[in-house]
Amino acid sequence: MPHHPITIVGAGLGGLVLARILHLNGVEATVLELEASPTARSQGGMLDMHEDSGQAALRAAGLHEEFLAAVHQGGEAMRVLDRHAVVHIDKPDDGDGGRPEINRRALRDILLASVPAVRWGSKVTAVVPLTDGRHEVVLADGGSFTTDLVVGADGAWSKVRPLVSAAVPAYTGLSFVEAHLRDADVRHPASAAVIGSGFFFALGEDKGFLAHREPEGGLHVYGALRAPADWAATADPATLTADVLAHFTDWDDSLRALIADTDTPLVPRAVHALPIGHRWDRVPGVTLVGDAAHLMSPFAGEGANLAMQDGAELAAALIAHPGDVEKALRVYEEALFPRGEASAAMSAESLVLCFRSDAPRGLVEQFAAFGVA
Repeated sequence: MPHHPITIVGAGLGGLVLARILHLNGVEATVLELEASPTARSQGGMLDMHEDSGQAALRAAGLHEEFLAAVHQGGEAMRVLDRHAVVHIDKPDDGDGGRPEINRRALRDILLASVPAVRWGSKVTAVVPLTDGRHEVVLADGGSFTTDLVVGADGAWSKVRPLVSAAVPAYTGLSFVEAHLRDADVRHPASAAVIGSGFFFALGEDKGFLAHREPEGGLHVYGALRAPADWAATADPATLTADVLAHFTDWDDSLRALIADTDTPLVPRAVHALPIGHRWDRVPGVTLVGDAAHLMSPFAGEGANLAMQDGAELAAALIAHPGDVEKALRVYEEALFPRGEASAAMSAESLVLCFRSDAPRGLVEQFAAFGVA
C-alpha cells in the first residue's frame, strides 16, 4: 500500500499555507481536495488580512508581496447604517487601517500557485487508525494509502474531526441569503452609492445587510435574519426573494434593493459554529486546522486569518521537531486551543451585538471605542 508521510485533507487557505511552508523547508505533503478543480465553486467574497495572523502567515509562506499586489485598493473603507439608511459611520480608506482586503479567490489562487500539486477530486470516505499514530486514508475511487500524519483542513463538516472530537457545529440562530449585483456603478448605481467602496453594514433588530464592494466592480451582499434551523435548507427558490423581503418591509427601499435587484439567484446559508473553547485530547498522528478546529460565525472577521495562522504555526512546529510528530502536535495545539477560544468568544459576542434591539448602536459604540467614527 502506498505511504505518504503527511496528508492534508482540504485545499482551503489553512491547508495550503501549511503545504506551502512545509514545501519551502523541503518537507513535502500530500494535499487532497474534494472539489474537482480550483473553479468548481465560488470561493466567497472579500477577506481582511490581519497583520498578526493572516499577513504573518503569508510572510512565513514567502507570499506577502504577491498578496500586496492583489489587495483591493480602497477596500478598507467602511459604512454603518440603520434600517432607515441613516449613516452612522462613513470611514474612508485612508491607507493606515492595517487590514488590507483581498478577494478570497485571488488569495487562494496565490497559494495554489505556490504548492507543488493538489490531488483534485479526492473524496476521503474513511480515515482508519492503525498503529504508532499511523492512519489508512480511504478514497471514494477505491484507492487508499497510509500516512504518519493526517491534518483535517476540511472545513465546517470535517471528516477528520471525529478522529479527535465528538463535537459538531450547531446552528447560531442566524441565516444568510447571498446575492450579487454585477457592474454596480453602471447597472446598480444607487446600490453602489449606498454601499461605498469597501465594507458595509445596515443593521436592525435580528436582521440586516452586510456587503462588500469587489475589485471587479460588483457588490457582494448578504441579507441576515433570525430564522428557524431548517430555513436555509427548506427555502423555496421560487419565492425566496419575496420571503426574504417580507422580513424587511419597514426598511428603506435603498437597502431592500440590495436583495431585490440581485443579478444571481439568491443562495440561503445557515450560520453554524463549534462550541466556544472546542478542544480535544492529544490523538497520535492527527490534528485539525481552520474551521475543522474552531468554526465560528464571521462576525469577528477571524476565520480565514486563524486558518492561515494555524497552517503556519503547525508547519513551524513540524519543522522545529523533525522526526517527532507528537511533540510538534503538542506544541501546536497548546497555542491553538486558547487562540481559537478567544476568537470564537469574540465572534459570538459580536453576533449578538450586531443584531440587538438597538442595532446598529452597539456596533457604532464598539467602533468608537476603537477610534473609528
